[in-house]
Amino acid sequence: MFDILGVAATAGEEAPFHAMASNRVPGAKHAIWLVRHADGVSTFCNDLVGDVVGTLSGALGVALLLALRGPSPRLGETLANTLMVALIAAVTVGGKALGKSFAITKSTTILLVTGKILYSLEQIRMKFRSLFVKDKKR
Repeated sequence: MFDILGVAATAGEEAPFHAMASNRVPGAKHAIWLVRHADGVSTFCNDLVGDVVGTLSGALGVALLLALRGPSPRLGETLANTLMVALIAAVTVGGKALGKSFAITKSTTILLVTGKILYSLEQIRMKFRSLFVKDKKR
C-alpha cells in the first residue's frame, strides 16, 4: 500500500485537486500537499516503509519455518527455508510491480482517498485535543 501511495504521489498532478479544493471537497488540500511534496512522500513510502516491510516479511517467513522445524534441522528444511525466502521475494517484487502500474493509472483516486484519510485523522485529532484544552475565552 505504501509503495502504491509513493508512486501515486510522484505520478499525480495538482490541477484536479485545485478544482476539488475550490468546491471544498474534504481531503483535496491534503492531496495537493502530497503532490507538492512527492519527493519526500515517495522516499518515506517507497524506500523506508516499503523496504522495511519487505525485509520483515522475509525474516518472518524464515522465523516461521524455523519454529515449525523442531529441535534438529535437516537438509530438506534448508531447502524449505530457501524456497520460502524465494516465494516471499517473488510475491513482494510482483506485488510492487502490479502496484506501480495501478498507482500510475489511478493516481488521482489514490491521492484523493489518502487525502480524505489524512483529513479524517486531522479532524479526530482536533476533536481529541478539544477534550483536553480549556476554552481561553472564559
